[in-house]
Amino acid sequence: DQNFNLVDDLALAPALPALPEIQTMAERENPDLKAANSALRGAGLDVTLARQAYLPSLTADFAYGIEANAFALHSTVAADPQKGPVPNLGFFLTVSLNVPVWDWGTRASKVRQAVLKRNQASVELSAAQRTLIRNLQGFYAEAQTSREQVDSLQHTVDLASESLRLNVLRYQAGEATILELVDAQSTLIQARNAYVDGLSRYRLAVANLQTLTGSF
Repeated sequence: DQNFNLVDDLALAPALPALPEIQTMAERENPDLKAANSALRGAGLDVTLARQAYLPSLTADFAYGIEANAFALHSTVAADPQKGPVPNLGFFLTVSLNVPVWDWGTRASKVRQAVLKRNQASVELSAAQRTLIRNLQGFYAEAQTSREQVDSLQHTVDLASESLRLNVLRYQAGEATILELVDAQSTLIQARNAYVDGLSRYRLAVANLQTLTGSF
């Protein structure tokens, strides 16, 4: 008992943008290209981190607090009470400098591994770009051809509708036979079926293109 409405939106397919706009959308929205770019950036950061291991490291440890038997700012030392109350607060600073010398071979190996991973990520990015361009051009050409066919089929439907209208008038005036009228009706039905098939092909071509570019 639920109410619903049926809408024929087959002819409401989105318009096909220009090829430069499609290419820009694909570069910005394509998930495969995004993943390849992210992998390349990550590999580049790994190379930078591996090379930074050659640099010396400097660390500092600073401690400040109370070092006494009494929890107070000042107290008397039991071993030397003549000094009177002395401050309990104190601090110390430890600074260490680590200069890598003996493990340069291991660090060089890690740098080479990081560089190889970066080169592999660059090759994968190039392959993803070439695949994207190839698929993009193919899908766009298919969508463009389907759009042109839809326009041609729409013109055919208009001509068939006009032909049927004229044959109806001729039949009503007694100038055409029933066979001519039926033939005009059959031609119109075939033209409409071909037009619907063309719209379906265009919608499918647009859907394939949107898998690379996102919605438009």
